[in-house]
Amino acid sequence: MNNILFRTEIYFESINKYGEELCGDKVEVIKTPEKTIFVMADGLGSGVKANILATLTTKIAATMLKEGASVEETVKTIIATLPVCKVRKIAYSTFTIIEISSNGKCSIIEYDNPPVFFLREGRVQKIPVNFLEIEGKILKESFLELKKEDLLVVVSDGIVHAGIGGILNLGWQWENIADYLEKVIKNETKPAEIVKLLITITNNFYLDKAGDDATCAAIKVVAPNRLTVIAGPPANPEDDLKAVKCFMENKGKKVVCGGTTAQIVAKILNKQLVTSTEFIDPQVPPAAHIDGIDLVTEGVLTLAKTLEKLNNIAEGKIQLKELIHHKKMDAATRLALMLYEATDITFIIGSAVNPAHQNPDFPKNLSIKQNVIGSIINILKKMGKFVDVKNF
Repeated sequence: MNNILFRTEIYFESINKYGEELCGDKVEVIKTPEKTIFVMADGLGSGVKANILATLTTKIAATMLKEGASVEETVKTIIATLPVCKVRKIAYSTFTIIEISSNGKCSIIEYDNPPVFFLREGRVQKIPVNFLEIEGKILKESFLELKKEDLLVVVSDGIVHAGIGGILNLGWQWENIADYLEKVIKNETKPAEIVKLLITITNNFYLDKAGDDATCAAIKVVAPNRLTVIAGPPANPEDDLKAVKCFMENKGKKVVCGGTTAQIVAKILNKQLVTSTEFIDPQVPPAAHIDGIDLVTEGVLTLAKTLEKLNNIAEGKIQLKELIHHKKMDAATRLALMLYEATDITFIIGSAVNPAHQNPDFPKNLSIKQNVIGSIINILKKMGKFVDVKNF
């Protein structure tokens, strides 16, 4: 993982057409160590049928491209698979497909969706376009060499048409969105914040009664942000040195979780472990300090609180900006933020079981701590993080 040049940070949101329970737009993202595959589809019409069309399109495209299929094979399969509308005698889903490799090479395929916005150094750049004809469909194909901090913003036509016939006679329009993005990017660079602003304005233009499904996604090119977490002593004390060596050799920020683990790390590194009695949050044990380590925390209680905060982020109960500016920057908040901002995370997990953390209803080899760490790993993977686990 240390040879990767770039990673991607992605966020997207949708607004359902007013009165519809299902969104006719769909986004599918697949991340591998080698590349990111992003697909956004806009199904014909709205509601259930549109949702099915869009879902089929995104699943087919993302899966086939992940398995190495060509664009032509993928598009042909989509066209052959989608059901035909009996009324309109057409059946298709417009789509945008973006592939970004870890070396920055990017390909964009667009079929009847609004053009992708490409921002570099705060300005919307022109994207060179070639035209392809596949099974009678005209597609646009583009190739870019992306750099760190480049941003791609993808919208469905529900964003571009926001306010049409109402507040705005002709809708928001692509050029106006481009101008707005250039203003926004001066203050907001996180994909989540950019998307939330665009979605909020779109909803306002529709007066909270969207006339079409509207989706916005932002893809930012970032350098790998590596983090290594060591939690728990090895089952065999003879492996202490090996575990700490593995921990220290990894690039990036480093976190130690657990009192016994911190003592082991401090001893092997010949560093002083400085503890604290200051409770920033009464529910979270104080952080400690080892010179050269970014964060040293208590074990299972802090990890459980970290899991709670990560779940709240995933469910939208806590906004990233709120977490960053949290007045009580306790150990769990600090750890949750570090995990959220990391792209590549290594967990070095000791298998020794602390009797105090053992639930009598669990098998002997399954502690509460390991269950909490397992849940944290699962949610991080759902967030698109690359997680490596080493057990000792």
